Amino acid sequence: MMYSLKFIDLFAGAGGLSEGFIRAGYTPLAHIEMDRYACDTLKTRAAFHYLKTNNQLQKYKKYLYEKQEKEDGSKLWTQIPKEIIDTVIQSEIGEKTIAGIFKKVDTLIGNKQVDIIVGGPPCQAYSVAGRARMGKAVEKDPRNELYKYYVKFLERYQPKIFVFENVLGIRSAKNGKPLRDFIRLVERAGYKMDLKIQTASEHGVLQNRQRVIIIGWKEKDKSGKPTKFCYPDLEREEMPYEVLNDLFSDLPERKAGEGTLCAPVEYVKPLSQMKYLKKSGIRGTVNFTTQHIARPHNENDREIYRRAVLLWRNGKKRLNYAELPKELQKHKNKISFLNRFQVVNHDGYCHTVVAHIAMDGHYYIYPTLNPTIDNVRSITIREAARLQSFPDDYYFEGSRSSAFKQIGNAVPVVLAHKIAEELKEMLL
Repeated sequence: MMYSLKFIDLFAGAGGLSEGFIRAGYTPLAHIEMDRYACDTLKTRAAFHYLKTNNQLQKYKKYLYEKQEKEDGSKLWTQIPKEIIDTVIQSEIGEKTIAGIFKKVDTLIGNKQVDIIVGGPPCQAYSVAGRARMGKAVEKDPRNELYKYYVKFLERYQPKIFVFENVLGIRSAKNGKPLRDFIRLVERAGYKMDLKIQTASEHGVLQNRQRVIIIGWKEKDKSGKPTKFCYPDLEREEMPYEVLNDLFSDLPERKAGEGTLCAPVEYVKPLSQMKYLKKSGIRGTVNFTTQHIARPHNENDREIYRRAVLLWRNGKKRLNYAELPKELQKHKNKISFLNRFQVVNHDGYCHTVVAHIAMDGHYYIYPTLNPTIDNVRSITIREAARLQSFPDDYYFEGSRSSAFKQIGNAVPVVLAHKIAEELKEMLL
């Protein structure tokens, strides 16, 4: 049997990075995440992988079929060995918690070797939007310092390689001081690193998401010889697929407010007609999906959506909020965020999916073919998950808003899988 590479996922969120690595054959030893609902999602996913490996997926299907709103995943988790569910540690990572986290992780690891550490600290303090929203307060935000704790995990568990993901703003936040400090600490811990901007649409994802992906590696092996690790060559791929035809078209139609958080959803097209979904693995391993639920929208917003979709579909123009008729303008701010109503590109890839999708959906309007005030809406949870290349059998625990937030914060699974495969060639 081939050796299974083992990893720890820090600031794990809903597990986009982790899912990509598991798909490439790696074994997670621990996931650390502070958000309760993201942890619930990670537990449900850990249960899925356990059941899939042990040919018991019918238990997972039964869970999805019987799932009720406002229930957590206990009915599923109790059917799984405790040590699998315990790999998810719900905790903030900081000065007061790190000793306790190390203790739990040490127990989970036992005498196993940690081959790789992955993760991306919360990025609000580095993102342009976060800095704009928080103003001066961003300077004192403790999230600026989380990279220091990432390095403490490198020092303690000595992985051969690490993957650190973040927003582009990490390069310029505080004039680049946190990034320079991170590089210094990483080098002091015995690692070399390289930083590159990766665009998801160049790596098999139908989304124009740009993120900084830092990859670091041990300079010397245990015998003191220099290692042969480096930043892998992630070859760019052509993206011949389109959001509407290739990503959304096998899901049943929805109007604003339609769908449920839990009930199973049957596909309206066979997988044989959905080339991209097959290639990317998005259709998953069960013959239905879930969470194809659309937000309700008031009439005023739906009229704005209708106009936005017409503008986009008839000439690829974005709606300018300040140019709407006065009676439709409900926001006082007419100077900034004039692009707050954006339609998802139907015949190419989507703009970046971010956590703000949890707030209102205006930035992710479904590209309805013949838009009317009755049929326009923002995208569903499942459509957002697909834009992030999560498989359809992935269930996001918690409320609708929580699911959207988890999805917006994630690393696209297909991109994570590609990175994992490239690193595996070096590690094995």
